[in-house]
Amino acid sequence: MTSEKLPLPADGQRDEAEPGLGLEQEITMETARDGWDSKVEYFLAQVGFSVGLGNVWRFPYLCHQNGGGAFILLYVLLMVLVGLPLFFLELAAGQSIRQGSIGVWRHISPKLVGIGYSSCVVCFFVALYYNVIIGWSIFYLGSSFKYPLPWENCPTEGNRTVKECAASSPTAYFWYRKALDITDSIDETGEFNLIITGCLLAAWVIVCLAMYKGIKSTGKVMYFSSVFPYVVLLCFLIRGVTLDGASEGIRFMFYPRLEIWADVQVWRQAATQVFFALGLGFGSVIAYSSYNPRNNNCHRDAFTVSGVNFMTSVLATLVVFAVLGFRAKTIATECVKRNMNALSEAMSSTPFPDLLINASEVEDMTLNEYEHWYRTQGQQLSIPGYNITACSLEEELKQGVEGTGLAFIAFTEAMTLFPGSPFWSVLFFLMLLNLGLSTMFGTMAGILTPLTDTFKTLRNHKFLFTACSCAVGFLIGLMFTQRCGNYFVTMFDDYSATLPLIMVVIFQTLSVAWVYGADRFLEDLKRMLDRPVPVVYKYLWKYVCPIAMLGLLGASLLKMILERPTYIAWNREKASKEVLPYPGWALGVLSTLIAIAFLPVPIGYIHYLLLERFSQSPADTEAGYMPCATTDLTPLDTLPPSGGDPSSFSPFLQENQDTHLQNGHIEHFESSRV
Repeated sequence: MTSEKLPLPADGQRDEAEPGLGLEQEITMETARDGWDSKVEYFLAQVGFSVGLGNVWRFPYLCHQNGGGAFILLYVLLMVLVGLPLFFLELAAGQSIRQGSIGVWRHISPKLVGIGYSSCVVCFFVALYYNVIIGWSIFYLGSSFKYPLPWENCPTEGNRTVKECAASSPTAYFWYRKALDITDSIDETGEFNLIITGCLLAAWVIVCLAMYKGIKSTGKVMYFSSVFPYVVLLCFLIRGVTLDGASEGIRFMFYPRLEIWADVQVWRQAATQVFFALGLGFGSVIAYSSYNPRNNNCHRDAFTVSGVNFMTSVLATLVVFAVLGFRAKTIATECVKRNMNALSEAMSSTPFPDLLINASEVEDMTLNEYEHWYRTQGQQLSIPGYNITACSLEEELKQGVEGTGLAFIAFTEAMTLFPGSPFWSVLFFLMLLNLGLSTMFGTMAGILTPLTDTFKTLRNHKFLFTACSCAVGFLIGLMFTQRCGNYFVTMFDDYSATLPLIMVVIFQTLSVAWVYGADRFLEDLKRMLDRPVPVVYKYLWKYVCPIAMLGLLGASLLKMILERPTYIAWNREKASKEVLPYPGWALGVLSTLIAIAFLPVPIGYIHYLLLERFSQSPADTEAGYMPCATTDLTPLDTLPPSGGDPSSFSPFLQENQDTHLQNGHIEHFESSRV
């Protein structure tokens, strides 16, 4: 908020209008925080933040690895019982208190202000590595304008194919050697990758330009960044279902295996995906909803955004496995042809009278026929100079379906098989770029909004603060552009956010349900929404959600304790991936990240106790901290015309309230600044 002083009238006028005001007093008017220009902007922002890269490459992988359709049922169950209530809680808290995460938890209890700061720290960690992924997308987007695509064929040295590429694949070689130029382990740092560094700089510049005016500029960008990915997904779906092998891929994807429900780790993975899919604990949901008018139906928004998020995950899964099914069938079919040609060549010199398959009819042979023959006879054959291998569609579908392996290796390889492959590649990486940016905007809002709400100096220099935040993010992010940078991205992704965010959400839920009181909060929501909120939320917030989150925290901690943290490295000599344990110093780094992210919670509590002990108000220690708006907005057309005369404000000033202009409304709350 910014303060504006109204000019005082002449003495006579003052006496008539405001007899109680002294000569030295001035009327201070404070303009309120920004608001969304329309409900559409807000909805696109929330959807854009919650629907990110994880919906495209993490959800399909988990669904594939953990029982297909059975995992989806488990995901929906946890979404309804845990995800949706917690998402509604954050929406309602932000909208009712109208502050960022720091102000919200300070409002509920000054002892809990550390929760908001912890959310800011986690958002900063996530922003550091998330923008690197956006930088990779920019690099691949630029490379997609070449024909043929640079990852379509292996390069040559003289008359020979590069050994590393020949032993792996053109797409894997381009990713690990050309894009990342990766080292063999995290212990080998290597020099900076200048191209990726430039792409990272471009990503931060885009974020800064989109956010320099806060939600006023971000909201406009969302019209494209949130909608365009759906256009691309629909294009890929229409193209994908027409490909040979798409039905096999989709059938393989959704075949239910209910026995996985007995595995505790599957529940952990499903809960973690629900947790991150909705963006719980980041403070971004709170920040976005705090710009809403108080009578906005946030209960309906919770259902709508959660539903769109889930349907997007399912849509992305259909697209991914339609395309990967085509890729897998193409590779498996080529494998069958290669083996049958080798068998025919071997039979020309050494006949096999008892062969159970006709090697000359390779064009008419199905994958099922070949797999049956290989299991019954082919794997027992020993032909000198020839290697007859298995050709399995299922095994091919398992290759490279997680994270960067899906986006930058498996999917790029599939697109090289499309007619007009550069066009599809441009669409795909432009989609990844927009998915990443819309999530990045929300992540940065989780940092900027609570800090500018809390500190007047930052609020008065919002553009400078945004630019400096982006500059610091770029400078620290240079660690990810080293040749070993991909390993640090993996470390941050796996450990810097998961445990701290789970703990933050546990404290958030306990704060509202037990410290503030679930009944009291529901009454607040009833007054705010002008309709009762189902009482079932009381029991979900007080019992179901805390127990579920504590179970998730326990399972995650046990996994870390019982299994030494590992990462996937690329071995240049073997031209293959290998799983390596983190060295001791790396374990120290990831432990430090977890500690730094969570430390604000106990520090905030101790800080409050110390201030209370020395009889100092916690609010006094935060320069420029403003009270939260707690009343509805008054339409501008209900105000009397002022005509520049400050006496026209007296009916509102007599109630000892501040008045704030916001999007055609006057926002007022109890104060004593007259």
